[in-house]
Amino acid sequence: MSGSPIDGTVLVVNAGSSSLKYQVLDPVTEEVIADGLAERIGESTSRVKHWYRGSEAVSDEPLADHEAAIATVLELFKADGVDVADSGLSAVGHRVVHGGRTFFEPTLIDERVSSEIERISSLAPLHNPANLVGIEAVTALLPDVPAVAVFDTAFFHDLPDAAATYAMDAGVAERYAIRRYGFHGTSHEYVSRRAAQVLGRDWGELNQIVLHLGNGASMSAIAGGRPLDTTMGMTPLEGLVMGTRTGDVDAGIVFQLARVAGMSIDDIDTLFNKQSGLKGMCGENDFRALLERVEAGDEAAALAYRVYLHRLRRYIGAYMVQLGRVDTVVFTAGVGENAAPVRQDSLADLEMFGIEVDPERNAVRGDEPRVISTDASTVTVLVVPTNEELAIARSAVEVARAAR
Repeated sequence: MSGSPIDGTVLVVNAGSSSLKYQVLDPVTEEVIADGLAERIGESTSRVKHWYRGSEAVSDEPLADHEAAIATVLELFKADGVDVADSGLSAVGHRVVHGGRTFFEPTLIDERVSSEIERISSLAPLHNPANLVGIEAVTALLPDVPAVAVFDTAFFHDLPDAAATYAMDAGVAERYAIRRYGFHGTSHEYVSRRAAQVLGRDWGELNQIVLHLGNGASMSAIAGGRPLDTTMGMTPLEGLVMGTRTGDVDAGIVFQLARVAGMSIDDIDTLFNKQSGLKGMCGENDFRALLERVEAGDEAAALAYRVYLHRLRRYIGAYMVQLGRVDTVVFTAGVGENAAPVRQDSLADLEMFGIEVDPERNAVRGDEPRVISTDASTVTVLVVPTNEELAIARSAVEVARAAR
């Protein structure tokens, strides 16, 4: 419908098992027109928080399922004077966590694609089924808008074999699609490209270490726009210490917990994914609260922080060796963008490698990309806010246009 307030924009959807985040934005101007969150889907205490062009609304009606959540969101838009189903949306972009070996670029969703996403859900049982439920719910209510899946693993699809292969029986690995896939790829690609723009350099000539540090956390080594390695593996559990996830652990711990503690596979899965990491070590996975406890002298919080840093520095060193030459180190996501002590401490005492953080620049907060290294640092250290929604929206528009 020409003249609609959201004509030509993209609806970006990120569906979790009991939540649904959404945003409507213009992929050209980058303007965010609306965003919101439906949470506790399937419970009696459901809530939708909705924002549209400066006005906020809340619905506390129970949401039986994701389709009910989408229906409520569409009603909230109607209260704003917008009929999303007849608004001229260019596309709907869906974040899908795992693409397996099948999907390595943004893909127009049809029945075949949905079936394949369902088939590979065993690779991401906590994520892909929820993503698929979101796809089905939105498609049922907006059947005429092109729907595009953008996969978290896509950017790392072509990892070198040495980085992608686990040292295990090759036949078993092949049979069960066991390899390192990598995650947060949409963020790593967006941020590394944005860093090149900030530096006025060509993305294809830069060697970068990107640290996506949020409640979930990952790092990547990117040479000339091509990822050489990343910390997450077959699942988002591998690698760095995270808010509630272990990151790297000895696989023998699983055997110990099963044989000696009598824990089931599901028990261990829950322990490693939801009860470990910073939360498991000190009971706190909010990084702001963690740093406050460290400052107050809390020993458990201080140990958790040291373990977190130890893993960061181990991978920074490894990626420096893999890249050979590092042009820039880039911090992004909630912790990376806002926790100045993490940036300072993770890169401390690396002057001999050309890395020197300026304490005053590092202390500055802001929503724009910024340099936090000294003028003497031969490696530029940057803070670059991520924008996965914008990246998904741009990809969705390109695919939708090509399909016309």
